[in-house]
Amino acid sequence: MSRQYGCIAFTDDVRGLQAEYGSAAFYDRMSRRADGSEQSDALGPREAAFLTERDGFYLATVSETGWPYVQFRGGPQGFLTVRDDHTIAWADFRGNLQHVSTGNLVGDRRVAIIAVDYPRRQRLKLFGMARVIRIQDDPALVASVAVPGYNAVVEAAIVVTVTAFDWNCPQHIPQRFTLAHVEQRLAPLRERIRELEEQIAAGNQVGGTTGTTS
Repeated sequence: MSRQYGCIAFTDDVRGLQAEYGSAAFYDRMSRRADGSEQSDALGPREAAFLTERDGFYLATVSETGWPYVQFRGGPQGFLTVRDDHTIAWADFRGNLQHVSTGNLVGDRRVAIIAVDYPRRQRLKLFGMARVIRIQDDPALVASVAVPGYNAVVEAAIVVTVTAFDWNCPQHIPQRFTLAHVEQRLAPLRERIRELEEQIAAGNQVGGTTGTTS
């Protein structure tokens, strides 16, 4: 848990339940590490590596009505970039043209992000402040988050200044594998099957030739 995470997540209502369930003292110690500072927490090498390996994450924004809105953002592995130890960014690909997430950011820049590595059962949560950068505003920045070879229209860049983050325990994270993971594991087995089939075929040819000799 980063220094600022408890200051954001542990509201009075949350602290009340922590007290009821016996975890208040532990999390109070974690929250006091911020010492009232409002500085953003820096991402470390572990967080940076984890984020850049993802091919998707969950993004939460807040609407004018106060309702949270959660959307899955996906793309090729590496489409989520770490610009520096306080900043992440990704290309906003054209979708169904509802523009709910980006529209919410017009009135409230606060976001929450959950990134999950299902095969290794790891989860990273982030709080941050987001900006939508249009192509006409900064063409170079938008171009820098585009993914070469990926067939998608880039409408803008989403740049997030990370305020705080926390790693979750893996206890209830299901272990899931993508098709790419499965194909990677199957490749050596398929190669071995191919080799064995060739050996069997060669043996049959030798046996067939021997059997026709008078």
